[in-house]
Amino acid sequence: MTTRGRLRWAQYLFAAIGVVALAYCAWVWIGAKLYQARETRRLARELHRPAIHAIVPNVPPPVPPAPAPPPIVLRDGSPLGKLQIPRIGLSVIVVEGDNTADLKHGVGHIPGTALPWQRGNVALAGHRDTFFRPLRSIRPHDSIVLTTVEGTYRYRVLSTQVVTPHDVQVLNPDGHDDLTLVTCFPFYYVGSAPRRFIVRAERAPNA
Repeated sequence: MTTRGRLRWAQYLFAAIGVVALAYCAWVWIGAKLYQARETRRLARELHRPAIHAIVPNVPPPVPPAPAPPPIVLRDGSPLGKLQIPRIGLSVIVVEGDNTADLKHGVGHIPGTALPWQRGNVALAGHRDTFFRPLRSIRPHDSIVLTTVEGTYRYRVLSTQVVTPHDVQVLNPDGHDDLTLVTCFPFYYVGSAPRRFIVRAERAPNA
């Protein structure tokens, strides 16, 4: 085969690889969009489901049981709620877990940190090139809303910082009810980004 022939075949090969890569990216993007739309509708139904005594007036309100309800156990990948930051146009479903499969579908709750209805530091992670791309525009005092079937929790951004991947102390509780958002940094870095962008927010009073 001549040099020109080998170059032509190389061009065909690289073109085919490019098409496959684009098809895969499109498949992941469409899958994430469909998941977000489906879980947003499901969460809306859960939030607007009326109590039985509101539907049937003759049925008295249920009497709460004496023992405390068992703690909520979430499976990895199960929907947790919805995160919204109105000023920067961020609205995304939150799932339990932070592995690769979880972060394809949405923003992931980091296991071992508090759940939204618990006291402590709620930590959420997301990809900088998909769901958490808008965080590049976040500012102190921005409002954050985290909606779950257990309640709606409102936060105010306190600060942002850039750390190394080993600075896991940002996930530790500090005695307040906090929300910590984690994504890779720099936002436009090609490849595996070397640092992490951290957003720290504090729950609003009575929220």
